[in-house]
Amino acid sequence: MASMRTVEETFFDFSQRRKGILRALVQEVDKFYAACHPELDNLCLYGNPDGSWEVRLPCDEVPPELPEPALGINFARDGMDRRDWLSLIAVHSDSWLISMAYFNAARLDAEGRRLLFNEINSLPTCLEVVTGSAAPGSTTQAAAHISKRPAGVPQADPAPDTKRPAFHPAANQGRPRQGPPPSSAAEESSGSEDAEEAEYEPCPNCGREFKDGDFWIFCDYCRRWFDGRCVGMTAQRAEASKTWKCPFCTKEA
Repeated sequence: MASMRTVEETFFDFSQRRKGILRALVQEVDKFYAACHPELDNLCLYGNPDGSWEVRLPCDEVPPELPEPALGINFARDGMDRRDWLSLIAVHSDSWLISMAYFNAARLDAEGRRLLFNEINSLPTCLEVVTGSAAPGSTTQAAAHISKRPAGVPQADPAPDTKRPAFHPAANQGRPRQGPPPSSAAEESSGSEDAEEAEYEPCPNCGREFKDGDFWIFCDYCRRWFDGRCVGMTAQRAEASKTWKCPFCTKEA
């Protein structure tokens, strides 16, 4: 496995594996439940670096090349309430994700590890997502939309869109916009008297929601908005580039 030398690389790996775990425990829970039959051998839930998940036997190497997730998650499936079983797996998955992140962060200095923890801690845990116990304003409710294309956004174009909206001026202000436009639902309700705050589509990569002051960047290929922190981009770097391709489009290329 290639060594990760930056906070951005390590956090991106964490967020992708976390996305796979949440897809299994929230979006594709029936498929995950069926894959964990108690009569099978000791099984583990893995979140993969590409955002997918798999249930399989643990690594045979001793010691393993990477930290291993909890073993035998399938044995307790039929002996527990389904929500309790999923919550237990979520707890073990949180522990595994942290161990993976700090295994990859072994080459970081103290400041790098602190920054990495702050990035990780800005997201709700898998347990909070599965149980719905995350604090208001977190990305708990966005978990089901991790891989969902925002409303009104077309499929990926074969070539970048030359009309890049990443830095459109904000209304009546001479400064660049730092985040995505409101979702279609928010736009429809923006005229109502009780609409106090616009709602935004979550970042397709990490599930984080946009907040005032955050920097997000627009992919010129799939036309989606991404949290700059989780894809390792800053406003300065984005201003210097003519086009930008997100991690998903980069992988598909």
